[in-house]
Amino acid sequence: MGISSLGVGSNILTQDVLDQLRKADEASIITPIKLNIANEKDKKDALDVIDASMKNLSDSINELKNATLFDERSVEISGSSVAVTASANSDIQEFTLDVTQLATKQVEESGSFTAKTDTIASDSGSINLNIDGQDFTIDYTDTMTLDDLKKSINKIAGDKVNATIVQIGDGDFRLFLNSVDTGSNQNIIITDNDGNLSGTQLTDDMSDVQTGVDAEFTFNGQAITRHSNNVTDLITGYDITLKELGSSNVDVAQNRDEIMKKIDSFVSKYNSAIDELSKMTKSSTEAKERGIFSDSSTIRGMKSTIENMIESVGGSVGTMYDFGFDVDKDGKLSVDKSVINAKLDDNANNVEAFFSGGEYENTDGTTTTLKGAFVEMATSLGEYTKYNGNLDQFQNSINERITTLEESKTKATERLDSRYEILKKKFAAYDLMISKLNSASNMFTQLINAQNTTKN
Repeated sequence: MGISSLGVGSNILTQDVLDQLRKADEASIITPIKLNIANEKDKKDALDVIDASMKNLSDSINELKNATLFDERSVEISGSSVAVTASANSDIQEFTLDVTQLATKQVEESGSFTAKTDTIASDSGSINLNIDGQDFTIDYTDTMTLDDLKKSINKIAGDKVNATIVQIGDGDFRLFLNSVDTGSNQNIIITDNDGNLSGTQLTDDMSDVQTGVDAEFTFNGQAITRHSNNVTDLITGYDITLKELGSSNVDVAQNRDEIMKKIDSFVSKYNSAIDELSKMTKSSTEAKERGIFSDSSTIRGMKSTIENMIESVGGSVGTMYDFGFDVDKDGKLSVDKSVINAKLDDNANNVEAFFSGGEYENTDGTTTTLKGAFVEMATSLGEYTKYNGNLDQFQNSINERITTLEESKTKATERLDSRYEILKKKFAAYDLMISKLNSASNMFTQLINAQNTTKN
């Protein structure tokens, strides 16, 4: 390494010499530590990527190991007379609904008032409003107007009846009472408890505008009657809304779209994880091609565990390959959904048992208790991804190495600082000594030159 001196005095022991010596020591002592720190930080960043991939894969596995996924239902309806939803684990079946009558509300109209500000009574008292067997007491006074009565009814009996005032013509205002619910049980009857109403508009003159009737329909030809167009008590888990007259065919089936969506997610997350692990564990004699975890038994072991899951899970009744899954020569996972659909058509309970655990029915009539392929996968992967699992411990070891290296760098830097502070003082002393020797040498040289001049 070339060293140049650009100082004064001795022209040898300069700050430039110290700086270059320091630089050489840092290159041999500090720089290797810095490179090791950078490498460990690269590993930490790479491990964050792996950790995210493992979380995504674990989430997709957990969705498929959950047996409730196979309880979801889809509904297809041919016809427009009804709307149907089916809750999880409800019956799978096909049926016909033929709506012959929709349920209606009871609507009552009062006699005529000249204005909505007309008073309704000559003295204080109350009326009884009966609907669906429920009584409501509405107090009145000699100053209560028709509009006041409407507001009082809505306040007291608003859960069962809606009151409104309609102007039919000039000087013709009427109170309309609409039942909130539908059905033949929604008759509205008003009784004057004290006989102090001013007229009979609210009692004898009340008339039906619309009579509440029940809904009538057939279920697979069986006649059914309900008070409401919303039927929730026909079949457990079914919510049926009667919309119009007519016949509709309803098909309630297992929601395979949701199952296939979760399977697609698993395949995608599996391949993404394998891609990342393959790159990071790649072996090569070329440093640029070698994966950052090529020498890590933890990461390589996790990759092998994931790859082996496809072949090892399933118990004694079959493998993932039997259910349409396959792995190509590059380790990429794929799935033939037609195979899964065929399995679901044949025995949906067996598919659920194989994937999520349960009793698997064998061809000879016996049953085998299975843990579930995705339950087994979750257990295997959990050894790495769970709290304080292999990945957590591996990450902790990286953090510890970074901390140790940072401490080593600090101590080495401090030692160099101390060393060169001492050297600086020694250089200053040596430089002063050399400067004095140079001065003495110059003095003797001058004396000799002076003597030589005198002789001449």
